[in-house]
Amino acid sequence: MKVEVNTAALADATEWASHVIPDRPPHPVLTGIKIHAETGLMQLSTFNYEQSARCQIDAGVDEEDTIVVPGKLLARIAKVLPAETAYLSTEGSRLNISSGNTVFNLQLMNETDYPELPAVPSMLGKIDGHTFRTAVEQVIIAASHDETRTVLTGIRMIFKGDQVTFSATDRFRLTRSTFDWTPEDSSIDITAIVKAQVLKDIANSIEPAQSVVIGFNENNDNLLSFSNAGRVKTSVIISGTFPNVDRLFADSYPMHTVLSRNELIEALNRVTLVAERDAPIRMEFTGDDVRLSAGTVDESQASEIIPADFDGEPITVAFNPKYLLDGLKAIPDPFVCMKMTTALKAVEFNGQREKDDEPLLGYRYLLVPMRYIG
Repeated sequence: MKVEVNTAALADATEWASHVIPDRPPHPVLTGIKIHAETGLMQLSTFNYEQSARCQIDAGVDEEDTIVVPGKLLARIAKVLPAETAYLSTEGSRLNISSGNTVFNLQLMNETDYPELPAVPSMLGKIDGHTFRTAVEQVIIAASHDETRTVLTGIRMIFKGDQVTFSATDRFRLTRSTFDWTPEDSSIDITAIVKAQVLKDIANSIEPAQSVVIGFNENNDNLLSFSNAGRVKTSVIISGTFPNVDRLFADSYPMHTVLSRNELIEALNRVTLVAERDAPIRMEFTGDDVRLSAGTVDESQASEIIPADFDGEPITVAFNPKYLLDGLKAIPDPFVCMKMTTALKAVEFNGQREKDDEPLLGYRYLLVPMRYIG
């Protein structure tokens, strides 16, 4: 192999691909990055049996070849190369990397031991990059970290006609984002669960100005692919049944209120300063305002009153403050509508563009209140 490549492009590509490299691989060769150089292009691939990543960058290729080198070490080296251009060449069982006056020599790994990557599924449809990133960021806050219930560590993705719905729940809260996309087949109706962390990594690294292409094959229904700006990731689908969360949204709410989102967040940040770990913050709705309070008689206390356009019987609800703030920060609109049934049943949060508008149901956040002693 003899290749000339832009240093910044190499650093970006190796850093992205190395995210798939496992910390404890089932086979040592999986710690490597597979590099294939051919006319004008260099493709980098990584694999861990659950995910694969592949990307390509422009390169001046004088000698074509396929090699495997230690992946995370290559990523660290590429990040610190001093000159604009890097030169990669193989000599026997070693890869030479030079840039400016700096030279590295890496031991090659056995390319024949590297497993074959899964084929990229055919196109299912495409999503606007910014929409995809926003939906993942909104929904992922409710994904569970409890690996004993694997299905809850994922995001359920429903592709039905020209709409997509992402959902996640950790049993204490539920998030849902619904948006339009462009399907290859308008009669499509497919449900898949993908690890939340995988989708987070994809969302963080995409080019939002370009579409995200989703791939899926009926004859390989345990794999989804995500392609954007020349980069492709595949991920196995989590097996199992996602909880029946649709029933948790109430058909009607006898109590509801509209508040300034920023005003509520700022008040919560102040009042929660006195709250002990996991202690609830109380919201007492009466008339045209809401009283936020935290702390106990025997400990530090804080309270603040802010305006609230409230409709219904007076009610006091208490929440885990972190969960409450997570949901409010995920709503992009200037106003938030809180909809309640009782003090202990899940409360729904929606955004509103104007105070007198209808709630927007593209993003729905459901949070179970905490019990508290009044």
